[in-house]
Amino acid sequence: MSEKINIVVLAIDSLRADHLGCYGESRPLTPAIDRLAAQGALWEQCFAPAIPTHPSFTTFYTGQHPLTHNIVCHGGQAQLEALTPTLPELLLQAGYTTAAIDNLGWGKYAWFNRGYEYYMDPSRRQAMPLMVPAEDLNQRATQFLRTHAEEPFFLFVHYWDVHTPYLPPEPYRRRFYQGENQADPGNHSLDSLWQHPLGKTWQDTWFKWVGEVTDAAFVDALYAGALNYLDEKLADLLGELEQLGLEERTLVLLLADHGESLTEHGIYYDHHGLYDTCLHVPLLLRWPGRVQAGQKHGGLAQHFDLAPTLLAAAGVEIPAGMEGRNLLGPDRQPPTQVLSAENTWQSKWSLRTAAHKLILARRPDPYGNPPRELYDLHADPGETHNLAAEQPDLCRQLEEELEGLIRHRLEKLGRTQDPLLEQDITLGKRRD
Repeated sequence: MSEKINIVVLAIDSLRADHLGCYGESRPLTPAIDRLAAQGALWEQCFAPAIPTHPSFTTFYTGQHPLTHNIVCHGGQAQLEALTPTLPELLLQAGYTTAAIDNLGWGKYAWFNRGYEYYMDPSRRQAMPLMVPAEDLNQRATQFLRTHAEEPFFLFVHYWDVHTPYLPPEPYRRRFYQGENQADPGNHSLDSLWQHPLGKTWQDTWFKWVGEVTDAAFVDALYAGALNYLDEKLADLLGELEQLGLEERTLVLLLADHGESLTEHGIYYDHHGLYDTCLHVPLLLRWPGRVQAGQKHGGLAQHFDLAPTLLAAAGVEIPAGMEGRNLLGPDRQPPTQVLSAENTWQSKWSLRTAAHKLILARRPDPYGNPPRELYDLHADPGETHNLAAEQPDLCRQLEEELEGLIRHRLEKLGRTQDPLLEQDITLGKRRD
């Protein structure tokens, strides 16, 4: 039997950190995830490098910031450079059996299946691809684990249960709903959504699957129920590792590409807006015998740290082009800033420091938000009071830092144009 470790990545689409018990959620939504956190390490401040999925997971695979790999949107024409090594390619070259259960790596996004011997897309024959439940993904994952239990393997499983339209099966659908009638005509808590620029789009798409609803609390409960369902299925998959005798030699990483807005900041059931509802994501790592149980790391962590971390754990050389750091290495000094991008319905950059966040728009905001937003993260963790007009000097200072970081990275790459502008994503088009 090989002495190499196995690696399982549980990648959860649209999972916000604050809905996990290990990150402070009071409802019993995620006992399995919380147990996983208690058995390993948890990073309290992991922030997505970009919204939406494609740039975020490209960062995970390459160990590079979106400015470097140049994938900043879903639906753009940019391609990952053929010579940029990806995590599964490097592990495959090192003798790992590599597999993904995912739906991203087709057509012009083929870099998502680079390096995989097995690429299983359970959504290919679905009328609604994002409706593939965790149970179906687990069936494929379990089959792979049983077939390749004697080989060193890398398995990436991309779960979509907490992505809109939030369709958990019974009894999870109403498990966390405290109301009596989700379609009560006297409940007007969703009226502002129907008047929202995206209201008609949502009525014609996601809400056709959800059914008649007037109560925003019911939609929130659907998200909670979908997460609770997913958690139970994650428990099943982790239990399979134990039953196969793989638990002790398998590193398990749990992460999300981005979070989700559940009405905060006037953003309804979607992942856009560079607020912590969408940027703050969970990061958990269990590695029996190597990572002490119950660790909590308070420093900043980012998705480009993960490929170097996993390569180091597997004993594989980290390419010079990877920009992240090994989170488990001796040099664990965390960064002091996080630069994140969004190119969805809107094009924006954000710069997070220890105390503040600046959000800077590259194009006019379709919802009428100001071009600059400044928040005090200690006094206003919900990011509800924009200080840009009240503290213009600080706003200007952070804007200069943000522009300097972008300019410096681009100069190193021999480029000058901001990719948010260069790739010219049309406002108003859906970018998941």
